[in-house]
Amino acid sequence: MSTTQSERLRELLEPLVTSQGLDLEEIAVDSVGRKRVLRVVVDSDTGADLDQIADVSRALSAKLDDSDAMGAGEYTLEVGTPGAERLLKEHRHYVRAVDRLVKFQLTEGGELVARILKVDDEGLDLEVPGVKGRKATARRIAFSDIDKARVQVEFNRKDKNEEEA
Repeated sequence: MSTTQSERLRELLEPLVTSQGLDLEEIAVDSVGRKRVLRVVVDSDTGADLDQIADVSRALSAKLDDSDAMGAGEYTLEVGTPGAERLLKEHRHYVRAVDRLVKFQLTEGGELVARILKVDDEGLDLEVPGVKGRKATARRIAFSDIDKARVQVEFNRKDKNEEEA
C-alpha cells in the first residue's frame, strides 16, 4: 500500500473510529490472489467488544462506500483488535499492558521478559520473574532502551484473587 493511500485512509477513517470511542491502531491493504483485503485494527483502554467491532465495521464500510479511497476494485473489509501477542509501539499500548508479561528486545542487545507494573512518561517499572525458586526482582527501564516489546500469552497464571485467597 502506498504511503499516500495509507495516509488518505487514516485521514478518512480515524475520525470515525475515534467517534466510536476507539483508537485506530493500524491500517493495512493486502492482496490475496486477485482480491484485496483492507484490515483495520482498533482498540481502547478498556478493550473493544464484539458489538463495538460490529458497529465500527458498519460505519467504516458505509464511509468507504461513499468515497473512492479504495478505488474501483472489489475488496474485503476486516475490522479487529490487536490480538493477544500485540506489539507495543505507543505509550498508550504500554499503559494497556500494565500487569502483563512482556518480552523486550533491548536497544543495546539482549532480551528481557518482565511484567509491567507501572508506566510513566520516561519509562516502565518492571517485575522480572525469579528463576528456579528465586524471588522476582524490580527493574526500571527507559523507553529509549526498548527496541521492540511484545505482550506474551500466559496460560497458567493465577489471577490476583486466587493468589490472595
